[in-house]
Amino acid sequence: QYLTRRIPPNPKYQHIKTRLDTGNSLSKYMERLEEIKRNYRYKKDELFKRLKVTTFAQLVLQVASLSNESLEVTSEELHKLEDATAPGDEAEVAVGTNGKGSPEEAPEAVLLLNSPGAGESHRSTLQSVISGVGEMDIEKDSPKKEEESQAKDLPYPDCPFLLLDVRDRDAYDQCHIVGAYSYPIATLSRTMNPYTNSILEYKNAHGKIIIVYDNDERLASQAATTMCERGFENLFMLSGGLKVLAQKIPEGLITGTLPVSCQAPAPPGSARRKPPPRVPPTRAKDKWRFSADDLQKLKYYLEEEHIPLDTASK
Repeated sequence: QYLTRRIPPNPKYQHIKTRLDTGNSLSKYMERLEEIKRNYRYKKDELFKRLKVTTFAQLVLQVASLSNESLEVTSEELHKLEDATAPGDEAEVAVGTNGKGSPEEAPEAVLLLNSPGAGESHRSTLQSVISGVGEMDIEKDSPKKEEESQAKDLPYPDCPFLLLDVRDRDAYDQCHIVGAYSYPIATLSRTMNPYTNSILEYKNAHGKIIIVYDNDERLASQAATTMCERGFENLFMLSGGLKVLAQKIPEGLITGTLPVSCQAPAPPGSARRKPPPRVPPTRAKDKWRFSADDLQKLKYYLEEEHIPLDTASK
């Protein structure tokens, strides 16, 4: 029975797979099922909607490109305004004339109108006294400048998505997605004020969504189910969490060092080699916007996943 006898498999070549792809490969289908069981936690009656990691990367690219275009437009408008207000400098120069164009000896008080004198603080300028600006008004203006500087570090203006990290604060400080807010799942159990102002602003708003994520869908699925039961209709969960994010897009979206449970496993056959020296984990930066280098990395990994960048996002 030579024709029916099966050749015993050689364990030496067990990791080698066939290259023949007929389109209906059972081995690839089984690999896909194993990957789903390993990285995802699907349930039959899920109230929330899922958002793929690649789709989220496309959304980030589109939002960043639109915000950059708007910033370029505003900078051009500012240059136009500066050119339009340039003749105003001549009017300031003509303040010290007597109306006929001839220079006139100006008193020392005029010098105090534009710049404080030597040894004089910003509180006692003659210009502030004439305009009625006191010390209390100066103190009121100072926090506004701090708020403006902080607003530059906040996420993109009119951002269509709100990203919530439902892990604890320590895990968030160690690693999180750029632009994500820390919102531990324990906050949902509060009886008073369980939601922040930003969450209430995005709740069921037209053209805006809320995205929750964690390491491996354990906490995010619970938080998403609870919030959907409380009336959130535009809620999405990042499918796979940071674990799948590290596999498909390891760079560009994350700041800090990934936890060990989310790091990609070593390829087979590399255990015999000497492991690399351990590098101390770096904490996440207070980063709210993606740099140009991050966006280039996102485009590269999306091309590796064979996802076109010119099509509209889901």
